[in-house]
Amino acid sequence: MIMIDSAVGPVVLRAFTPGDRDSLALHANNRNVWLGVRDVFPYPYTVADAERFIAYAAKTENEKIFAVDLGGEVIGAAGLHLKHDVRRLNGEIGYWLGPAYHNRGIATRIVSHLVTMAFDEYGLLRVYAEVFANNPASGRVLEKNGFALEARLKQAIIKDGAVLDLLIYAKINSEWSMQG
Repeated sequence: MIMIDSAVGPVVLRAFTPGDRDSLALHANNRNVWLGVRDVFPYPYTVADAERFIAYAAKTENEKIFAVDLGGEVIGAAGLHLKHDVRRLNGEIGYWLGPAYHNRGIATRIVSHLVTMAFDEYGLLRVYAEVFANNPASGRVLEKNGFALEARLKQAIIKDGAVLDLLIYAKINSEWSMQG
């Protein structure tokens, strides 16, 4: 469990529980949230979708998935996907919040904690995030955390019938050294 101070009060990053299904479904069932995430994230987002996601989050081994909890209510999710094989020193971060909690600094603080976890707990060399070109706010969250735009993959994805560029932001662990 990770405590984060925010303008709206303390936010907690914690494991999902079955009791989170209703608030998860409430905040995830938003077209604007869906427009900024991969298609594996359904829309409309139902309670059954929330139950499936909570079960997945509990059993996955290569992802650290957190509920974003404000006052006992799940208002989003965040995670670190640990890569393997030749990319084993990399981690991909992802995050989303219900729109009522955008522009309050919450995502910026969450990303800061995910980066600290990636570098300090997992000893990663590099963390990155993929951002759809039509979501500049997500890019700003990353830039505020010292990420640099590494690549623009032109016409790399399709979302809601639109072909979009995919932006790759990354941050290198300047403290990293080969262990052993």
